Amino acid sequence: MTETTKTPKKTPAQTSRATREIHAVIGAGQVGTLLARELAAAGHEVRLVRRGPAGPTIAGVTWLRGDVLDAAFIDDACRGAVAVYNCTNPPDYARWDGVLQPLYRAVWAAAARAGARLVQLDNLYMYGRPATSPFDESTPEQPCSSKGELRRALAEELLAMHRRGEIEAVIGRASDYFGPQTPNAAVFRPDVLATIRKGGTAYIFGDPDMPHGYTYTPDVARGLAILGRDPRAPGRVWHLPTAAKLTTREAIARFAAVAGTTVRVRGIPGWALRGLGLFSSLMAALAEMNYQFTIPYVLDDGDFCRTFGVAPTPLDEAITATLTDVETPEAAAA
Repeated sequence: MTETTKTPKKTPAQTSRATREIHAVIGAGQVGTLLARELAAAGHEVRLVRRGPAGPTIAGVTWLRGDVLDAAFIDDACRGAVAVYNCTNPPDYARWDGVLQPLYRAVWAAAARAGARLVQLDNLYMYGRPATSPFDESTPEQPCSSKGELRRALAEELLAMHRRGEIEAVIGRASDYFGPQTPNAAVFRPDVLATIRKGGTAYIFGDPDMPHGYTYTPDVARGLAILGRDPRAPGRVWHLPTAAKLTTREAIARFAAVAGTTVRVRGIPGWALRGLGLFSSLMAALAEMNYQFTIPYVLDDGDFCRTFGVAPTPLDEAITATLTDVETPEAAAA
């Protein structure tokens, strides 16, 4: 009589581990880390890639340290993933050309070799000075800056790859950020938040009375996670849910009301930025992009919200979370 060996039944925990999807997040800055947490909380296995040392332990997240331009390393990071999220950005805001292109292409190529969907985090620079506001994804891309031209060219390159069948790709665009663990914000920087908490005078770029869109970083993370899995997402650009669509003065007043303080707002004139730019490459780069704060500049996120049945976080809830956040070492180092 032949002896039959029965295969032991898997426990629920073992079954869960066996069927969990792998998601690779490239870039562990203020969006990438939030995205990794979001994906892990949804039950996925997440690899979080950064060039520097690993951050704090996050349940369900494996930190990987290495150089994205090392093909062997990035292939290992992406192998087996259903989605790869490119949240990388050069640390030097003044120097993108010649740095951004090889960085992005290395991530895209690895995602293609892995057969994974590529989700690209993007901004609004390629639209230049939109003729109307709010502006949606159909708005002509007419960049008026070198950074905008570079972003336009890269987005076109990625979508062309998708059309040729070389990769499955989708782009999620957000406006200027605010939120917990978001130190690299254009307006709601740590110094401005400190002023709001105690009261005083906040100094911001451009005209504080121009309407402007501000996207809450946890909404960026949630939006990218949707783009990574929903079958309706690939092949196009999406504007991510954006919580604040006010003038900057009104937005700061909402923050102050939640904080129970009074804040005066002063705009830093463009000529001052340009003058500082003579001595600082960072100030020169900021001066180049300052036009966004001198015209109405509000994105329309309606297509994303209607298609996927989501909405941005209620503004006062987002403000409360931002004001009560204490910057962590991982955010400061990102």
